[in-house]
Parts: sequence; C-alpha cells; structure tokens
Amino acid sequence: MGQNFLSDPNVAAMIVGRCEFAPDDTVLEIGAGLGALTVPLAGKVKRVLAVEPDKRIAAILGNELLAAGAHNVTIIEKDILRCDIETLAGASDTHLKVVGNLPYHISSQVLIRLINSRKWIDGAALMFQKEVAERILANPGTKTYGKLSVLIQYCARIRLLAQVSASSFFPKPKVDSQVVGIAFYSQLPFRAPDEPLLFRLVHAAFGKRRKTLKNALLSSDLGFEEQRISSALELAGIDPRRRAETLSVKEFVTLATMLKKE
Repeated sequence: MGQNFLSDPNVAAMIVGRCEFAPDDTVLEIGAGLGALTVPLAGKVKRVLAVEPDKRIAAILGNELLAAGAHNVTIIEKDILRCDIETLAGASDTHLKVVGNLPYHISSQVLIRLINSRKWIDGAALMFQKEVAERILANPGTKTYGKLSVLIQYCARIRLLAQVSASSFFPKPKVDSQVVGIAFYSQLPFRAPDEPLLFRLVHAAFGKRRKTLKNALLSSDLGFEEQRISSALELAGIDPRRRAETLSVKEFVTLATMLKKE
C-alpha cells in the first residue's frame, strides 16, 4: 500500500514529544502500521483511534498493543479516505488531534480531507515525504508554493516539527521526511464568504502555472466570463499579468470575495 514503516523508536518518541499532547486528548492516527507511534501515543493521551487498512498489519498491531499493555487504543480496519471523521469525533465526544505517517500517493488527498473536516479537528502532526512538506510550508513567490500551500495556510498555522532521515524507515524510502505541525484556526485571519468558491479558485489558478492569472482563470472550469474576472481582479487590486504563485493567501481570499460580489 505504499507504506514505509517508522522503525526507529527514538524518532517515534521524539515526534510524540514534540506534538505536546494533553492527557485528556483523543488522537486519530492515520496509518498506524506496526505501532511505532501508536504505543508511545497510548502512554500520553486518553484514547487513540488507530486507522490501519491492511488487515494483516492490523492483526500484528493488535498483538503489539496487547504486549505493551496499551488498552486505550481502538483499531479501525479502514481506509482513512473512507472514514467519517465527524462520526469518529462524535463517538469520542471531543475534538480530535491527528497524527500520521502518510504514504506519498494519498498525502494530498488526506490533507484536503482534514481541511474539509477541520470543524472536528484541533490540529495535526503529519509526516510527509520532504517534497510534499516543502510544498505545504512554502511561501508565495517560490517554486514549491502551490494549491496545497494556500489551502492549508488559509485555515491553519503551520510549522516544521521535525526532520526524519530515510534510514528511520523500513523499507527505506528514497527521500527523507518531515513532520509538519498544523493548528487549525478557531477564527480565520481572512475569511472567504464562499469557501467552496475560494477552493475552486485556487485550484483553477494553479491548474496552468505557466499562464498569467487571468488567462489561467479564463481557461479553467470556473465558468466566469472575461469581464467578470477582469473586474474582480481590478477590485482586488491584483495585476492580471501576475501568476498564481505570487499571490498571498489574503490576496486569494480578496479575489474570491470580489468574484462572489460580481
């Protein structure tokens, strides 16, 4: 399933320590694997919901937890993309905190899912391949700044928690990983009046990175006519010749607001 299991217990302990969990937290762990993070997590928090889709791995995980005396862990044999996060939070009667060592091929999908479910999530500490983490943490005007950067920075404070060497995993991946801390805002610094429109706008703007912003939006499936796009850009004070990667989160929100008003 594309998983690289964390095999260094010292790294696992370091990650859990930097997450600064409270004793009454309920943690949703994505891709629990063989329990490298699950066991130390269980000793720090009230409850762990360990999602592991591979039934064979889940059986081994159950034995590991039993041997460690970790009785506050519930194993969920399901794909995280098929889990209803609202239901999990409701069953625990609390907001969740999320931890995960994410396989490369689903990391973006999981992050978008967490963004859309953030009403029930306080924050997350997620391990990504370095390339993905750099995109999430990127600033405007850089080559790595893109859709993921804007969407997560719109709704959360983010910071680099740890660097993890490829040698800490089995099988060993080709690249290093980074752990990113995500704290969702209780009040957004810049609130879009129509969030789905903002997300569609960001997707359209970065859909054709080599084009100017205006041309990228015109050739997208946003469905707005040229006059409406031109007027919104003017009202937002954004040069139509700029490219998507030069816009800040605030500018994207302003542009989405102007498109909504038109």
